[in-house]
Amino acid sequence: MKTKLPESIAQNLTLPVISAPMFLVSSPALVIESCKAGIIGSFPTLNARTEVDFEQWMDQITTELAEAKEADPSRKIAPWAVNLIVHRTNKRYETDLELIQKYEPPIVITSLGNPSAVVEIVHQYGGLVFSDVATIPHAKKAASTGVDGLILVASGAGGHAGPINSFAFAGAVREFWDGITILAGCISSGRDVLATQALGMDMAYIGTKFISAKESMASDDYKNMLVQSTVEDLINTDAFTGVHANYLKESITKSGINIDDLKSKGSADLSKLNQSDSKAWKDIWSAGQGVDQVHEVESVEEIVDGLEREYSEALQGFVAVGNS
Repeated sequence: MKTKLPESIAQNLTLPVISAPMFLVSSPALVIESCKAGIIGSFPTLNARTEVDFEQWMDQITTELAEAKEADPSRKIAPWAVNLIVHRTNKRYETDLELIQKYEPPIVITSLGNPSAVVEIVHQYGGLVFSDVATIPHAKKAASTGVDGLILVASGAGGHAGPINSFAFAGAVREFWDGITILAGCISSGRDVLATQALGMDMAYIGTKFISAKESMASDDYKNMLVQSTVEDLINTDAFTGVHANYLKESITKSGINIDDLKSKGSADLSKLNQSDSKAWKDIWSAGQGVDQVHEVESVEEIVDGLEREYSEALQGFVAVGNS
């Protein structure tokens, strides 16, 4: 498949996939094992509770991936990424950006704001900036700032979900954008990954599937609820952070909240996300509409092996149809 990814990245991927940065879920172990399996691993900076923790995480990831590559130079090891919320309510924005400048992660994913300052710093050290966007106006604004890639967060995504169907979103953005494009929302299988490429995307963004990974920071209760849930068990609301997201209804009711009492927050406020008493994502758990395809708790390696197998089978099916 043709791709706009730099060769330095494309040649180290087993699949064109990013393990999405998920709040209170993505851990250093999840990032490291994803990269070792040949997909891009990522985590939100705020998953590290303090600036000190964030620095330790980046040092650990950098060191362990370098050691893995040194041990087997022929092994495909994908680059890693950090996700920085650039919204004005992120109190750690400036200090986290300084540490990004120090440790130089290959990819920085920006969310919920203007990525211009991030682009300037990351491009200075040769890194790439991907901006996640949920609407066409947002995508156009991000494109104008010089980002290298757009992550299209379509309807049905988990942690924050856009309002646009993935087919419509992909087609509309391709009208004005010719850079790296990644599709997010309801991507849970190797077949889905191949479908994103058929839409002209360069990569697929997979979140929910990796919540159940053994290496994730999700609790056993969260993982088990995820495995047992279907799309009918989700609710889309902005009641908790002001940003629309899909949540597991059972986790809301278990937190003592009546779903019928939920009210729109009106505007985004992410200032309390990494406080220990924050309910959003700590006690109230998100999941994308691809949840039906999460059947068990597996290691990252097992999940990626399954995605590869499904991708190969789907690709062979298309080839067979084309040759018939």
